[in-house]
Amino acid sequence: MKWEHSSPPAGAANFQTTHWTVVMTAAQSQVEGGPAALAELCGLYWYPLYVFARRSGHSPDDAQDLTQGFLLHLLEHRTIARADRLKGKFRSFLLGSFKNYLCKETSRAHVLKRGGNCEFVSLDLERAESRYLLEPADALTAETIYDARWAMTLLGRAMTMLSEEYAAQDKTSTFETLKIFLDLSKAPPTYEKAADALQISVGSVKTLIHRLRKQFASILREEVRLTVSDPAEVDGEVHALCDALIAAEGRLVP
Repeated sequence: MKWEHSSPPAGAANFQTTHWTVVMTAAQSQVEGGPAALAELCGLYWYPLYVFARRSGHSPDDAQDLTQGFLLHLLEHRTIARADRLKGKFRSFLLGSFKNYLCKETSRAHVLKRGGNCEFVSLDLERAESRYLLEPADALTAETIYDARWAMTLLGRAMTMLSEEYAAQDKTSTFETLKIFLDLSKAPPTYEKAADALQISVGSVKTLIHRLRKQFASILREEVRLTVSDPAEVDGEVHALCDALIAAEGRLVP
């Protein structure tokens, strides 16, 4: 299991990943917190959209223009105001809206170079293609890669939040030593080695790892809960994202 570590854009530190209250705030770009909310959403999820555009056959330049154009479209036309938390997952809403946008923008000549006096979130588009070239060049669909990247973003977000919790308790060294036990794609060190590094007993290490895993699972489930319309949908969304990760396992680079 891999994940992408991400930090909230400047000015948006108090917003949580795709929380529907943030979505609604982002829809009101003129109210206090609106621009920061939109920056939060765009800063977290622009890369899955970029990958989808590239996987759909668009060139690097077109994919960059389409991704940024779509995100600006959300702001300028308040498309995000149509997101209804009672109608499902924000992940699905965003991808569906992007697909519609791609259908309308059939060539680069139709991609408007927006901007002007519009203040917008800065995207790391220069690094986008170098990241995309590391994506698997096989039969994975654009939707599967999009979902897997979405899942990795949530995993990275949960990992960052867990790291911050340990740092706040002055336990950074404990977290750094034990976080590898959260990554199922890598062989962890022995309990004895971890115990030696922390200068505690093996029994204590096992207890700390158990606690770490419970904390991580709790944070991750909360992050997923914030993206669905009903708490009863959390398990289904977790399973869907796990399926996407399994389909792409070992072929996506963080």
